[in-house]
Amino acid sequence: MTIERQLAARAAELIAQADGLVIAAGAGIGVDSGLPDFRGNEGFWKAYPALGLARMEFTSVASPRTFRDDPALAWGFYGHRLKLYRETAPHEGFALLKAWGEAMEHGSFVFTSNVDGQFQKAGFDPRTIYECHGSIHHLQCLEPCCSEIWPADDFVPDVDADACRLRNEAPRCPDCGGLARPNILMFGDWGWVERRSGMQAARLEAWLEKVRRPLVIELGAGTAIPSVRHFGHGVVQRGGRMVRINPREFAVSGAADVGIAAGALEGLRAIGREIQNR
Repeated sequence: MTIERQLAARAAELIAQADGLVIAAGAGIGVDSGLPDFRGNEGFWKAYPALGLARMEFTSVASPRTFRDDPALAWGFYGHRLKLYRETAPHEGFALLKAWGEAMEHGSFVFTSNVDGQFQKAGFDPRTIYECHGSIHHLQCLEPCCSEIWPADDFVPDVDADACRLRNEAPRCPDCGGLARPNILMFGDWGWVERRSGMQAARLEAWLEKVRRPLVIELGAGTAIPSVRHFGHGVVQRGGRMVRINPREFAVSGAADVGIAAGALEGLRAIGREIQNR
């Protein structure tokens, strides 16, 4: 048996022993669905050539200041992403995770830094998802004038992709009539309304209190913005185990844990084969 297969078999054993599955997902999980992960400015500029020509960094564009200074540009970027996420189908790995969680006593809970809504689209119960950076599928007031958060369903962005600029009317706040923005934690952001994410966090904590043998499957979470990694480590410190799937940063600290050097879909398929062979 190859080392890769041994690791997948060990991960399958950890899944069989767990009574609750914690899915900790960073941007890398969406790469196999065709989504960009904006790894550095080069990756960002490849996805958005107009911003590359202007040498605008991701941290600059993804900020409330850009919504105030140039709302057509800000909504050009986020509107393009909203349309992309609406059109993207989650890959097979989401279904594997869902099935493994459903077979456990306490099911599964998702912790993700992604704002794309792919877990909801894959059929996960929205009440078992914590989006720590918010969601592009929800809006809030830019100011904000209130703590209201509402779905972005009625907003259909018309974006000039070559210029990365919104052509149609941007969404407005229903309370004050001012500009609306995605309910996403951006860079240099003091106006993010975190009420929705706070409620998700409380549900996750209540769920974790019930689970005695949690298993974290961490996918596509790097160390540059370590929100997902910090969370996963916290679960391990509470007595959980870890399966980390990452093509580059796959090392794990515990001898009982498993690190698999692979993309999300490849790693999940390898584990799935071992589960079938058990």
